[in-house]
Amino acid sequence: MTTRKACALVFALCLAIPAFLITETTKAQSGEKIDYSMITRIRDEGLNRSQVMDHIIWLSDIYGPRLTGSPAIKQASGWVQKKFTEWKLTNIHEEEWPFGKGWSLVRFDAHMIEPQISPLIGYPKSWTPGTNGRISAEVVYAPIQSEADFQKYQGKLKGKVVLTQPLREVKMLDGRIVLRMNEDETKEAMNTPIPQPRQRPGGPRNLSLEGKLNKFLYDEGVAAVFDRGSDSQSSAGGSDLAWMTQRTDGGTIFVGTGGPRDQNAGKISPSITLAVEHYNRMVRIIEKGVPVKVELNVEAQFHDETSKNGFNLIAEIPGTDLASEVVLLGAHFDSHHSGTGATDNASGSAAMMEALRILKAIGAKPRRTIRIALWGGEEEGLLGSRQYVRDHFGDPAKSERKPEFEQLAAYFNIDNGTGRIRGIWSQGNLAVMKIFEQWIDPLRDLGVTIISPRSVSSTDHVSLDQMGLPAFQFIQERLEYNSRTHHSNMDVVDRVQRDDMIQMATVTAVFAYDAAMRDEKLPRKLR
Repeated sequence: MTTRKACALVFALCLAIPAFLITETTKAQSGEKIDYSMITRIRDEGLNRSQVMDHIIWLSDIYGPRLTGSPAIKQASGWVQKKFTEWKLTNIHEEEWPFGKGWSLVRFDAHMIEPQISPLIGYPKSWTPGTNGRISAEVVYAPIQSEADFQKYQGKLKGKVVLTQPLREVKMLDGRIVLRMNEDETKEAMNTPIPQPRQRPGGPRNLSLEGKLNKFLYDEGVAAVFDRGSDSQSSAGGSDLAWMTQRTDGGTIFVGTGGPRDQNAGKISPSITLAVEHYNRMVRIIEKGVPVKVELNVEAQFHDETSKNGFNLIAEIPGTDLASEVVLLGAHFDSHHSGTGATDNASGSAAMMEALRILKAIGAKPRRTIRIALWGGEEEGLLGSRQYVRDHFGDPAKSERKPEFEQLAAYFNIDNGTGRIRGIWSQGNLAVMKIFEQWIDPLRDLGVTIISPRSVSSTDHVSLDQMGLPAFQFIQERLEYNSRTHHSNMDVVDRVQRDDMIQMATVTAVFAYDAAMRDEKLPRKLR
């Protein structure tokens, strides 16, 4: 063989070797000891024998929706605990905390019966009371925009169904509906914005007016209240990101909360959000001077807090030489009520469950304990994760630190829908960025390429980050999360993307294993 042929053969063999195996020595020299053979096994199990969609179907189709304090979320917890036992996880338990009264929808239907008969697409708001049977009532258009409008309608609303919002224009779906990160959005993710002063809530629909309006309508004796949801035609990505998508209408309803959980709170009228097209039709008919009448039945059940209604679900893979230290994987287990909570957040819960299943299936022996926490009460204000922080790590308001504070190595969170992981937000923790860059090296072919310096908010990692703990949210493709599924009646399994979910669980398993195996805990931000 000639020297030229030998060189050519060596070059060809190098091309056949996966790139991340070639760089193994370089990575070890730069500080991170990456176990590529174990990562190969994680990828094989996660990509080729995934069970993540089965988890989602059970959590969403069978046990969804999963409102905190409802029987459904307890049933879902029972099923998950059986799976954890089947996978031979340890320390399986619920940690309960006070939540308030729970709520479940039993039955609902609504029809316009005059001037024409037409079924109405709608959904009662959570914690709304029922109508005490089927009712028929005249519809009144009362677009109350300030307290000054109360007097105009005083004494005129008793026994009526009230439309409280003005018409909203319904635009064609000519905007961006499915959000996959483009070059501009990738650049934005890599920039840290200058913090801006917090704006006080204002405008006619602020929370103060809503509370006063609810009391006014209840005191006036209205039969029910109809709205058509948000005024917004588009939705941003949250956390000051510009990732805009057009919100869909066409029967998609973004439904909010209708009543209080507090056992001693004031009462409200039955409250229903309608599809904007059906809401607008009734407004237009009334504006023509033609009476509108509806038939309506809302049956709801409240669940008093005779025992604690909130819980977090916990399980573990025990560690070995560093077993007292913990890598925590989390996702909120609860959901809104109008869909089945598939993309918010059965997807995150299922991915975290699957990550632990993968690690158990391949016989991983992590140095640190890998713990899963499926949070309750996230939708009502990160209640479950905040309670866990107080119970295990300390009270942020008191600068209190408990022994477990020093034992947390890292926390990873998923709560942005069903899209694949593109990277991770470092939450302003610049010291972890070089570490994460090495961790994603064997995941780049799966699309994991972004390590962002930015902080993001509005989900459970914030509870731990505010304590100074190393807590991180994965960067995901948003897909239809903001445009169609988030807190809507279309948050269902059919909107879940199988391939993205498989990737999500596999990437999470790799991050969990890397964090559990390194010599040191992840660095923390200076505070």
